[in-house]
Amino acid sequence: MDLNADLAEGEIVGPTDLAVLDVVTSASLACGFHAGNPSVMREAAEACVERGVAIGAHVSYRDRAGFGRQALHVEPEQLAADLVEQWEALVDAVDRAGGRVRYVKPHGALYHAAATDTAVARTLVDALGSRCPVLVGPPGGMSAAPAAAAGVRVVSEGFCDRGYDRRGVLIPRGEDGASVDDTGTSAARARSLAVDGGIHAVDGTWVALAVRTLCIHGDRPDAHLRARAVRDALEAAGVELGAFSLAEPD
Repeated sequence: MDLNADLAEGEIVGPTDLAVLDVVTSASLACGFHAGNPSVMREAAEACVERGVAIGAHVSYRDRAGFGRQALHVEPEQLAADLVEQWEALVDAVDRAGGRVRYVKPHGALYHAAATDTAVARTLVDALGSRCPVLVGPPGGMSAAPAAAAGVRVVSEGFCDRGYDRRGVLIPRGEDGASVDDTGTSAARARSLAVDGGIHAVDGTWVALAVRTLCIHGDRPDAHLRARAVRDALEAAGVELGAFSLAEPD
């Protein structure tokens, strides 16, 4: 099981970010459109390379004011150009740090759009599929078909610090049950996803979710504590942790 965190979303790479990187196996780095900047990308990439943490491009809509969480309508041509611009910016920073970008993971509103809107999913795959062979997204997302046609592997992701509804869809932020604020609960949910193959929705319904990577949001002030609790719970359950391989079969 891969354990990933969304990082490089501040103006600096702080102690909490570094503590998270000491625990996770992959890190999705902001590419400047919703957060971060070139120097933060470079510093975060260097920290990942030092620790052997796999690096992904955390691409988003151009929305710094809304932290990439506002649903936006962007014409396909413009969205494709924005995605390539972000990819190239991160690749440059990671190259300078002596690493490589191994996967793409959309952020926020773009993540949800790519999961539910066929046109957005196709634009994402068309723009970046020839540059990167791995895309991270939710199980059953709309990107599966265009990704398969383009020879892009989709790695299914689960969230241990977010709530799900009975369909296996994340509860929208701002609604009851959207966030899991207790570190111990996050750890238990991570174990459930990794060992039991699913999780209880906010209404108590059991939802089967087959995932290969688990996400911890790095913008929380206790992200390092949550990451450590999750890793400890997984290891105690006998779950082997490691970044997914580019050549790994589905």
